[in-house]
Amino acid sequence: MGDGIGFVLNGDGIACIDIDHCLRPDGSLEPWASRLLRNVPPTWIEVSPSRTGLHVWGIATVGTGRKLKMPNGGGVEVYDRGRYITVTRDPFGKCPRTLADLTDVVDQLLDRKDTA
Repeated sequence: MGDGIGFVLNGDGIACIDIDHCLRPDGSLEPWASRLLRNVPPTWIEVSPSRTGLHVWGIATVGTGRKLKMPNGGGVEVYDRGRYITVTRDPFGKCPRTLADLTDVVDQLLDRKDTA
């Protein structure tokens, strides 16, 4: 995917945590993704174009983007620059239409040892 309306991350402070293969066919979260989202402050989260993932939007500095392997074939990518992210405007749950500070979440993710 990559077609459609999107947002170019250019290092201006807006970041996206792209969580792949975390939504089950019934729309519920895989347990590993549920644990990850527990640490995310109220922020805009949307269902990805594939309908199997989520885009978590917020404010953070990432620097070099990173891909992380997660259990059950899932993955997480963290970026704040050099990426085009397709925007669906399809909210996940009752998320606010604001961007929270994701610095702590990004720092926790980037400290992981299982990067791809």
